[in-house]
Amino acid sequence: MSQTPASQRVAIIGAGHVGATAAYALMLRALFREIVLVDHDAKRAAAEAHDLADANALARPARIWAGDYADAAMASVAVITAGTATQGSQTRLSVALTSADIVRTCAMELSTAGFEGILLVASNPVDLMSMVAFNSAGLPGNRVIGTGTLLDSSRLRATLAAELDVAPGAVDALVVGEHGDSEVPLFSAARVGGIALADFSPEAGRLDLAAMRRAVRDAGYDIIAGKGYTSYGVATAIVRICEAIVRDERAILPVSSRQDGPPGLHGVYMSMPCIVGARGVERILFPAMSDEEAQDLATSAQTLRNAFAMLG
Repeated sequence: MSQTPASQRVAIIGAGHVGATAAYALMLRALFREIVLVDHDAKRAAAEAHDLADANALARPARIWAGDYADAAMASVAVITAGTATQGSQTRLSVALTSADIVRTCAMELSTAGFEGILLVASNPVDLMSMVAFNSAGLPGNRVIGTGTLLDSSRLRATLAAELDVAPGAVDALVVGEHGDSEVPLFSAARVGGIALADFSPEAGRLDLAAMRRAVRDAGYDIIAGKGYTSYGVATAIVRICEAIVRDERAILPVSSRQDGPPGLHGVYMSMPCIVGARGVERILFPAMSDEEAQDLATSAQTLRNAFAMLG
């Protein structure tokens, strides 16, 4: 097999719904010249790669195939999507033990094969799985990233935009903390066209923020209840993060990273707005928030710390 510069290759570890959808979206975006799928079910990975290669014949040139960890080690970005999916009303944290074994194995296999790129984790519960991957991959913290609350923040912007009858692009709003039940929407920092949410219009003052928080938090559960899994939203988040890395955008994205800030957050993997570029997370930002939001964020961090302790 001829060798390709690492910057031209992405590896997708896990060829399930999320992995295959992410590979398809990355193919359409033409970010990489090579996409390799790795899965413990080699037959499934080969079938997905074949299907994607057929589609790629009508898209932009790329090489897509099912490979192994030696192939993945040559990638600039490896995306772990393998894990245990939630079923029905299961919370993301409830599948942590089984997912941790899978993610740990994937990260160790990558390390053994010599992977030195950026590791992007999408497996749920993503904050805990990012910490598992960090502890297993032998990479610096800035090069192990979780998809975090990027999708949640997008949902929050879309929800606010619909309520205020503006385009989502006009809304600047963040969800921080856990990608899960303790996540924290920063309504106090939300802006519409640069104007504070409370000052934007009379309708803004009548928004049911508690209901909006529930809607954003539970959106994934609602999708799973209807179709059994989520795929398109998280796949798009994967593509957006890969874009920021490959193009060295230094984009500010709410992704899960190893916190290096205040004592209550230090060492925990959780989402805060981060500058993301070719070296991974280049800086973690700490936005202004209300006292109540700060307390909720500390609670979210402790929830994750407790959950990780239970993983042993």
